[in-house]
Amino acid sequence: MIAFRQLALQRGTRRLIEDADLMLHEGHKVGLIGANGAGKSSLFALLRGELSADAGSVEIAGGKRIAHMAQEVSAIDRALVEFVLDGDVALREAERALSDAQRAGDMAREAELHGQIEALDGYTARARAEQLLAGLGFAQQDLYRPLADFSGGWRMRVGLARTLFTPSEILLLDEPTNHLDLDALVWLEQWLTRYPGTLMLISHDRDFLDAVCDHILHIDQGRLTLYRGHYSAFERARAERQAQQQAQFEKQQARRAEIESFVARFRAKATKARQAQSRLKMLERMENIAAARADSPFRFRLPCADKTSSPLLSLNQATLGYPERAILEGVNVSLLPGERIGLLGPNGAGKSTLIKTLIGELPPREGERVAGENLAVGYFAQHQLEYLDLHATPFTHVQRLSPSASDQSIRDFLGGFGFRGDDAFGDVALFSGGEKARLALALVAWEKPNLMLLDEPTNHLDLDMREALAEALAEYEGAVVIVSHDRHLLRATVDGFWRVVDGRVEPFDGDLDDYHQWLKQREAASRQAAREEKRPAGSGDSGDRKAARRAAAELRERTKPLRRERDTLEKKLEKAQATLSGIETQLADPELYDAARKDELTRLVREQGECQAEVESLESEWLKAEEALEALEAELSAAT
Repeated sequence: MIAFRQLALQRGTRRLIEDADLMLHEGHKVGLIGANGAGKSSLFALLRGELSADAGSVEIAGGKRIAHMAQEVSAIDRALVEFVLDGDVALREAERALSDAQRAGDMAREAELHGQIEALDGYTARARAEQLLAGLGFAQQDLYRPLADFSGGWRMRVGLARTLFTPSEILLLDEPTNHLDLDALVWLEQWLTRYPGTLMLISHDRDFLDAVCDHILHIDQGRLTLYRGHYSAFERARAERQAQQQAQFEKQQARRAEIESFVARFRAKATKARQAQSRLKMLERMENIAAARADSPFRFRLPCADKTSSPLLSLNQATLGYPERAILEGVNVSLLPGERIGLLGPNGAGKSTLIKTLIGELPPREGERVAGENLAVGYFAQHQLEYLDLHATPFTHVQRLSPSASDQSIRDFLGGFGFRGDDAFGDVALFSGGEKARLALALVAWEKPNLMLLDEPTNHLDLDMREALAEALAEYEGAVVIVSHDRHLLRATVDGFWRVVDGRVEPFDGDLDDYHQWLKQREAASRQAAREEKRPAGSGDSGDRKAARRAAAELRERTKPLRRERDTLEKKLEKAQATLSGIETQLADPELYDAARKDELTRLVREQGECQAEVESLESEWLKAEEALEALEAELSAAT
């Protein structure tokens, strides 16, 4: 479907991609990854026809429609649903033509256009647009409000909904999760796994890449390499390839040294001069193998204040919110030294309100906020980048916080966040979003807090920096409260969760998988409640209750085979995943890559591929069974 033929792409004097020669087939779901500035967005622009190749070509199968996300969505007066519907240009043109035909009284043309709209699935379009917006977190009462009423982040969600609604065979998504909460992200994962076309996705969320992608396309040092499998499989394959490359490099260097030693010893001897010249030519012909390099250039630590209090901070019988309305009521929480909490809940439920109250920015409407004597708060806001001075340098930002700090200590500190050498003295206005996010994190860390509150800290961070942040938070000695849609970060750094929903804050007894299940149950209960509301009055008598029980029994009986099939597949999947996990544990052993264990490594890599394929197949079968079960349950429920 998409073929790269000896492709070269250049921006200015810099080659982004060279000699790319590969093919992406129909239905592939491809994660496009690489360092910031490697050329990911430029490759998307090339596919959209906005850039031309400097050499070679990109070939896309004829007639394939491409949908892609806009970089920003303007604050216009168009209603959300109407803006999403505008994504289907053919449907909108048919609707306009129908209106013209109706005004002209052209009944033959009307009939023709009704058939055309039917063929475009136009009579379900509004319901589909509303479902997309609801899945991305919009309340029913907001669907017909104008775009201008919403912030930039929410408008980007509308833009994403429009992109998903647009008919396409090729879908290009550039960082679609940046403005989503965890609930909407899970919904988007499920939508994309069902998308029938070819997907290319730029993302720095490793769990999202794992859930959605079946191939990874890696841009590294101008080379495009396609890996089969999701992101975790790519990491393993990449590590194996780097280990092999390093071994080949060391072997070649040893051979070079041997040849150079021979030439140095015998070049001047007549009897050996011919052999020496032969070996010099051998050196010239020898293809250089680069030393394998570590991908992540980042490694930093988050210092903690020397003194602490227990508890660090408490909210007692607190009502949180704003002068015009309360958001959360009856809040009783305490944060102890070293405690690590992740906040769960949909956007708008009050997570940011809770954080603003914890840091003291927003006083409780009722109740009290009690801070420990030695509390030192570090706060990374969701829009922290807006508080940076664009006309200052990273060095100046830190120096303003601590005028007496030595120049060397500031430079050493900034170096850990990737601002080495002259980069520490560059204007922030010229920085990318990722560089600004790194600086904002550095400024929080410089203050040495014993309580860090982080509201979506991974927005704009690439995979390397996210991993560095996860490691730094894991080693951090203070308390942490995090709001994030990055599940890898949450799994790596928090010990427990608070659920913020329905005006309450309460401990959540479970992990992220349990939260996912809770969301599904909550959604099912919401649908059931909506059906109950539609039932006519007086339907709650004993006769109806008997009928409801009979219907429930029938539902259980008719869904029993599908439930049995789903449960069987789930058990097989769990067994296959356990086997795969065992193989991956063995592959993580550095000693396995010794030359003496080459056969064992080859066997394990083969078994890993076979097991991964089995897991993917079982996951696909399980998903189909689950969807079939849900569809049957919905059909039977609607019928009753």
